[in-house]
Amino acid sequence: MSVSETPPSLLPPPVGYADWLADLKGRIHNAQQRATFAVNRELVILYWQIGRDILARQSEQGWGSKVIERLALDLRAAFPDMKGFSPRNLKYMRAFADAWPDVEFVQEVLAQLPWYHQLALLDKLASPETRRWYATKAIAHNWSRNILVMQIETRLLERSGTAVTNFEVSLPKPQSDLARESLKDPYRLDFLGLSDGAQER
Repeated sequence: MSVSETPPSLLPPPVGYADWLADLKGRIHNAQQRATFAVNRELVILYWQIGRDILARQSEQGWGSKVIERLALDLRAAFPDMKGFSPRNLKYMRAFADAWPDVEFVQEVLAQLPWYHQLALLDKLASPETRRWYATKAIAHNWSRNILVMQIETRLLERSGTAVTNFEVSLPKPQSDLARESLKDPYRLDFLGLSDGAQER
């Protein structure tokens, strides 16, 4: 077999190739992560807006709780591949908007956390200040949802005796639990209209 017929994987790489490849892999991972977080941001903001609209129509126009059932049917008919429009999730959207009336905080802070993190904050905590503290900690420390729940259940706030008032906003490390979990969020995959095959991968 001549050199021209040798498969590229069997040829020795040129000098500096390994470093260049490592750099490219890092850039690809970072681009994937930025795309994932951009999609997450749009999804969380969309869910907040839907929840806010439901709250407004129920309070201003007297629509009852049955409107959520109807809305779920109509949205699922319009977007059959998206599972995020169940009555239960629409109620969570309403609760999310009710719990977080400040759109700036939703856009700047909460949009960094996957939807399942938002549900954990809603289900496990009653106080807005406590939710805010755990949300900022989850972002600062790149917690997965399971770690967030464990920290809530073991009462980290009370154990630490300190409250976060400000924190650095940055993308989590690609290998962190938060980054890995963000890539697997089924609501985000539905939102993008990805096929079942893509979701499985």
